[in-house]
Amino acid sequence: MRDNLVRDSLVRDNATALYRQIADRLREEIAAGRFEPSGRLPSESEIGIRFAVSRVTVRLALDRLEAEGLIERRKGKGTFTAGKRVRHPLDRLRSFHESLRLQGLNASMRHLSAGMTVTPPDLTGAFGPRCLEVRRLHLVDGEPVALGRSLLSPDLEGVDWAAGERPVYAILREVTGQPVVGADVEVKAEAAGAAVAEPLGGTAGMPVLVMIRRSFFADGTCADHAVFHVRPERYSFVLSHRWEG
Repeated sequence: MRDNLVRDSLVRDNATALYRQIADRLREEIAAGRFEPSGRLPSESEIGIRFAVSRVTVRLALDRLEAEGLIERRKGKGTFTAGKRVRHPLDRLRSFHESLRLQGLNASMRHLSAGMTVTPPDLTGAFGPRCLEVRRLHLVDGEPVALGRSLLSPDLEGVDWAAGERPVYAILREVTGQPVVGADVEVKAEAAGAAVAEPLGGTAGMPVLVMIRRSFFADGTCADHAVFHVRPERYSFVLSHRWEG
C-alpha cells in the first residue's frame, strides 16, 4: 500500500472541488481492489500528503465515500473499505493463525502467557487435574482481531511457547508426532468481560464472537481445547457445503 503515498496531482483550477476529485480517485481504487486484502485505506495524514491537501479536505472526501457506503470508519483503528471482512472457513482444519495467513493478510501472533492451571471438570478425563493454559493475541496489520486461549496436556509445559509464531497444531505435531485430524467447533456471541476486552483494544461489554474448538488426534484423544474471542467488525465464520451426486 506504500505506493499509494507517492504524491498525486489534482487539477487545482478545475471547477470540481478538490475533495470530490480525491473521492473520485479513491472510489476508482476501491473498485480496482487496490486496498486488498486488508481493506484498510491510508490514514488521513497519508492521503493529505499524497494529494498535497489539508486534512479538512481529506475528511470531506472520506465523508463523501462514507455517505455512499463505500468505506467505514473505526474509531482509533482507521478507515476500511465497507464489507471487507476476514473470512474463517469452518469446513477446513486449520489453525487460527494459518487461516489468516492463507488469505494474504499481514497476520502475526503475540505471546501473552503460558502456565499450569486447574483443568475444567469436562476436560479432566483428557488432561488430568491440571493442564497447560496458553494465551495468544492474534493481530492483522498490527491490530488485535482475536484473543486465543488453549488448554493442552501438561506434557507440553516444557515447550518454549514464546519462541516464534508457531501455530498450536504445528507444535502439537512436532512434540507428539501426531497430527490433529479433526475438531468440533461451536460459534456464538457474547459480551466481553474486561479480561477479554482489554487485550482486544476495547471496553468491557463490547460484543465479541466466540469460537470454541475441541481438536482430536487420530486415536480420538483430545489434542487441545481452544477458545477464541474475536472482534466481529471485520471477521466472519464461513461454512460451505457441496452437493454430490
